[in-house]
Amino acid sequence: MNRRVRRKVANKGKDGVVSLSCHETGVEDLGTERNGVVDWTILPDDTVIHLLSRLNYRDRASLSSTCRAWRVLAASQCLWSSLDVRAHKFDTTMATSLAPRCMNLQKLKFRGAESADAVIHLQAKNLCEINGDYCRKITDATLSVIVARHEALESIQLGPDFCERITGDAIKAIAFCCPKLKKLRLSGIKDVFAGAINALAKHCPNLIDIGFLDCLNVDEAALGNILSVQFLSVAGSSNMNWSVVSHLWHKLPKLIGLDVSRTDIGSTDVSRLLFSSQSLKVLCALNCPVLEEDTSVSTIKTKGKLLLSLFSDIFIELSSLFADTTEKGRNVLLDWRCSKKKDKNLNQIMTWLEWILSHTLLRTAESNPQGLDDFWLKQGAALLLSLMQSSQEDVQERAATGLATFVVIDDENASIDCRRAEAVMLDGGIRLLLNLAKCWREGLQSEAAKAIANLSVNANVAKAVAEEGGINILALLARSMNKMVAEEAAGGLWNLSVGEEHKAAIAEAGGVKALVDLIFKWSSGCDGVLERAAGALANLAADDKCSTEVAIAGGVHALVMLARSCKFEGVQEQAARALANLAAHGDSNSNNAAVGQEAGALEALVQLTRSPHEGVRQEAAGALWNLSFDDRNREAIAAGGGIEALVTLAQSCSNASPGLQERAAGALWGLSVSEANSIAIGQEGGVAPLIALARSDAEDVHETAAGALWNLAFNHSNALRIVEEGGVPALVHLCLTSESKMACFMAALALAYMFDGRTDEFTPMVTSSESSLKSVSMDGPRRLALKHIEAFILRFSDAQAFAGAAVSSAPAALAQVTEKARIQEAGHLRCSGAEIGRFVSMLRNSSSILKTCAAFALLQFTIPGGRHAVHHASLMQGAGAARVLRSAAAAANAPLQAKIFARIVLRNLEHHQVEHSI
Repeated sequence: MNRRVRRKVANKGKDGVVSLSCHETGVEDLGTERNGVVDWTILPDDTVIHLLSRLNYRDRASLSSTCRAWRVLAASQCLWSSLDVRAHKFDTTMATSLAPRCMNLQKLKFRGAESADAVIHLQAKNLCEINGDYCRKITDATLSVIVARHEALESIQLGPDFCERITGDAIKAIAFCCPKLKKLRLSGIKDVFAGAINALAKHCPNLIDIGFLDCLNVDEAALGNILSVQFLSVAGSSNMNWSVVSHLWHKLPKLIGLDVSRTDIGSTDVSRLLFSSQSLKVLCALNCPVLEEDTSVSTIKTKGKLLLSLFSDIFIELSSLFADTTEKGRNVLLDWRCSKKKDKNLNQIMTWLEWILSHTLLRTAESNPQGLDDFWLKQGAALLLSLMQSSQEDVQERAATGLATFVVIDDENASIDCRRAEAVMLDGGIRLLLNLAKCWREGLQSEAAKAIANLSVNANVAKAVAEEGGINILALLARSMNKMVAEEAAGGLWNLSVGEEHKAAIAEAGGVKALVDLIFKWSSGCDGVLERAAGALANLAADDKCSTEVAIAGGVHALVMLARSCKFEGVQEQAARALANLAAHGDSNSNNAAVGQEAGALEALVQLTRSPHEGVRQEAAGALWNLSFDDRNREAIAAGGGIEALVTLAQSCSNASPGLQERAAGALWGLSVSEANSIAIGQEGGVAPLIALARSDAEDVHETAAGALWNLAFNHSNALRIVEEGGVPALVHLCLTSESKMACFMAALALAYMFDGRTDEFTPMVTSSESSLKSVSMDGPRRLALKHIEAFILRFSDAQAFAGAAVSSAPAALAQVTEKARIQEAGHLRCSGAEIGRFVSMLRNSSSILKTCAAFALLQFTIPGGRHAVHHASLMQGAGAARVLRSAAAAANAPLQAKIFARIVLRNLEHHQVEHSI
C-alpha cells in the first residue's frame, strides 16, 4: 500500500500570481530528496515564508540572497510587519538598507539611543507601535523627530530603565503628532508637568492606557483631565499628592484599572478610591510600605472591586474577576488564556494586569527589599512562572528576567537565595524556562538563559537543569549569532561547569568548542560574552579530560589572546584563571608546556601581575605558579621579567587576600626551584616579603611562603639574608603554630639548610654588595633553630613505636614508625639531585639534630607511593646514599630517631630498587 501525505504547494495562475493550494501526492513524487540530496529550492512558498518568519531580521535579509525565488518571498510584507532590532547593531546604515522592505512596518522594538536615532531612516510611515529599552540617552529631540515622522503611532513604550533625558516637552510633541495614540508608557521621567499631560488630554482622544512609571514628579491634577483613560499606572513614582489623587481620579469616568504599586500611598486614599470610583474594577498596590504597615488595612471596603497587594493572595483575588472561580487557584491566568469564552472587557483587564504585574515584580526583585521572603516563596515565584506563559512577549521576557533577578541576593559575589531557587524548581520552572530558551524569539532565549544561569548557582537546580537536557540547549544557544543570547548561554555553562558532575556532559554537548568559538567570534567590544566564556573554560580546564578538550579546540590560543589584548578586568581574571587551570595537570597532559609555548602567553601573565585589580593579580600569579613546574616555562618567566614582577607583587600584598598572598609566594616558590632564579629572587629583595607572608594567619600562605624560603635557603647568600631579615623567628613560629604539617616541615628544612655549616663556609666569600650580611651573628639564631627543629621532629616520634623498632627490625615495627612519622603531602615534593645530596651530606653533620632532620626528610621523600619517591630513590642511589645511611643507622653516638629513620630509608631504597627491576 502506498502511503500518501497532504502537502501545501504553490501554483502560479494565469497572471503569474502565487497562490496557495493543497493536493495529494505520493511520497515517491515529492522530489525533495533524491539520492540523499535535499533540494531546498523547491520547498512550497508558504513553507519558505514560515521558515523565514522564524529568523531574525539580519538572517532573514541574508537568506533572501540564496536564490531569486527566495529573494521575492523574503520581501513579502507579512515578514516585515514587525521588527525586533534589539540584539544587533542597528544604525543609520542598517536602517537605510532595510527601508525598502519596511514600508508597511507596523511594530518596532529597538534598544539604545543609536537605534532610536536610526528609526526615522526606516521610512515606515505606517508604524503603529514602538517599544524601546536602554533609553537613558534618548533625548527629547530624538523622540520628537520619531513621533513627527510616524503620525500613525498608537502605542509608545520606553522602559523599564529610566528615560533620564526625556522631559515633558517630548510628551507634548507626542500629543501634537500622534492623534491616534492609544497607549503611552514611559519610565523614569523627571517631571511630567501639567502642560504635557493636558496636551495629551486635548490631542489624543483615544488614549486609554497611560503609564508614568518611576517618575519623580507627575502632575496629579492634570491626569484627572484625561477623561479617555481606562488603565493608569504611576507605579514607583514619587512625590505624589495622594490626597489630590483620591479626590480627583475617582471622577475619571472610564478608569477601570489603577496601578499605584511601589509608592507611599496609604490606606485612607486607597479606601477612598475604591469606594468613590464608579468605574474602577482593579487597584494594584503591590509593595506599598505605608499601606502594608497600616494595621487597619484589613478593614478597607472594596465594594466588590479587586485590590491586589502583598498581604492578599493574588491568585485568589484574580479568580474573583471570573464568574466561575472553581478550582482556578494558581492556574487562573492559564485558564483565562485557554478559555474559549472570550469577554472583551475582561481580556483587556487581564492583559493589562499581566503587564503591570510583570513590571512591578521585576522592579521589586531588582530593589530586593527586606521582608519579602514569604511573599516570594508563597506567591512571587509562582506568579513569575505563570506570567512566563503569557501570550505577550514583553511580559514573558520581563517574567523570565524577574526569575533571574529575584533569586540573587548578592550580585557582587554571585550569591543566590537557595529557597527561592528551589521554589522555582519545585513549581516546574526549569522545564518552562528551557522551553522558552528553545523558542525562536531571541529576546526570550536571552532572558530564559539568564534565569537558567542564575538559578544554576544552586547545585540542586543545576542538577535539574542537566537532567532536563539544559546543557545541550545552552550549548546550542552559545552558538547563536545574537550576542545577548550567546552571553547568557555562556553564563549558564559557566555556572553549570562548577559542578564536577556536569563538566563531561558540557564537553559531550559540544560546549567546549562553542565557548572557544565565542571568544574568537566576539573578540572585541563584548566583555560580558568574553568573561562568561573564559569563566566557563576556566572551570572546565580544571578537569583533566576537559582540559585536553579545551586545548584541542584552540582554547590556549583564545585565552592567551584575551590575556594579551583585553582590557576589562573580569575577562583578564577569568582568562588568567583558565590558563592557570590548563597548566595545573602536571604530567597528565601537555597543556603546561603548550601554554608556555604560546606566543606572548608568559609575558601577558607577567604583565597582569601588575594589574590594579586584585583578582587579576591573583589569577595571573596562580597561572605563573603552575607554569613554573615546567623547566622551560620557569626560565622563560624569569627571562620575561617574572622575578621582578613577582617580588614586587609579594612586597605589595601584605594586606591583600590570602588567595593573592598564597599565589604570589607560590609563584616565587616555583621559580626558585632553579638556583639561578633563587639567587635572583634574593638579589631582587624577595626574602623580606616572603618572611612577612610566612607570618600570615592563613594556612595555605604558610605552605607557599615556607616552600619558597626553603628553596631560597639552599643558597648561602639567601640563607644569610633570611637570618638578617628576621626569618629565623618567623620560621620557628611556623614550626610551632601552623596547622599545616607541610608548612612546618618545609620551615624546619629551611632552618636546617641555614645552619648545616655551609653558610659558615661561604660567609668570608660574600661579595661587596652583600657585605652588610657579614656582621650577622649566627650563634643565637642557630641555637633557636636547632631547638625547634628538634621539637618539630619529636611531634612525629612516637616513643612506643621507636622502642619497638629499636629492639626489632621486623617490617611491622618499622612500618609503625613510618605511619606515625609520615607527612602525607610531602610525597608531592620533588627534590633535585643537589638537594638530595645535601640531605645525604647532612647525615654526616656533627649536630645530632641535623642528622635526625636529614634522615626524617629522606624518609618523607622515599615513602612508597609518594609521587616522586622513585625519582628520589634513584638520585640517592646515584649519590651513594646507602653507605651513608648504613653508617648513620649503626653509629653508636647517633640519636635513636636518626638511626630508626635511616633504617627505614634504607628499606625504602631496597623497595624502589626491586620495584624498578620488576
